[in-house]
Amino acid sequence: MTASTEKEREKRLLVVVSAPSGTGKTSLCKEVIRQLPNLSFSVSHTTRDPRPGEKHGENYFFVSGEAFDQDVRDGKMAEWTEIYGNCYGTAKETIEREFDRGIDLIFDIDGRGGRQLAEAFSNVVTVLVLPPSMAVLKRRLVDRGTNKEADVARRLKQAAEEINGMSWYSYVIVNDVFEQAVSELKSIITAERCRHDHSRVERLLKNGIDF
Repeated sequence: MTASTEKEREKRLLVVVSAPSGTGKTSLCKEVIRQLPNLSFSVSHTTRDPRPGEKHGENYFFVSGEAFDQDVRDGKMAEWTEIYGNCYGTAKETIEREFDRGIDLIFDIDGRGGRQLAEAFSNVVTVLVLPPSMAVLKRRLVDRGTNKEADVARRLKQAAEEINGMSWYSYVIVNDVFEQAVSELKSIITAERCRHDHSRVERLLKNGIDF
């Protein structure tokens, strides 16, 4: 890798957006990606089977358990975790490929994945998305119509544990009014892009003027 390529990669961001189930982080991320240029979802690898309509390389990279385990042993995964018997993770190659294209990445992952990325990369931005209250979160889970009462209780308990475990995140957004939450996430990413883009200073000084 050339020094210029490495320098370009250092400007790129890995935006980790985490939240308890039912908080609306996926819709939030999709809308911000729609509105901001050069921003995309990171496509994860997974060992679970594709669901109807899902496409390899678009929704996930669907791989075998053996292939996933080998990638972990070979140090090819930037972060990974196991959820309900299936493995999910992000390949370092995926990040490098998008960075080389000048794309910042959003990660819709949990706190464990966020911690791994933050320990491996210096340009990670962590954003915790919260519901207005636990009562609102409960109502959202119930309104889905797919969660039984026991399942809702389990998810609420899990949500409290997840929120406590992600208290170290740099930014917090309360997803009460969706448009406001979108504006806040856009502002965070825009500010971080300005903070990391020192090339503007370099270009100004390089061009110079005649005194």
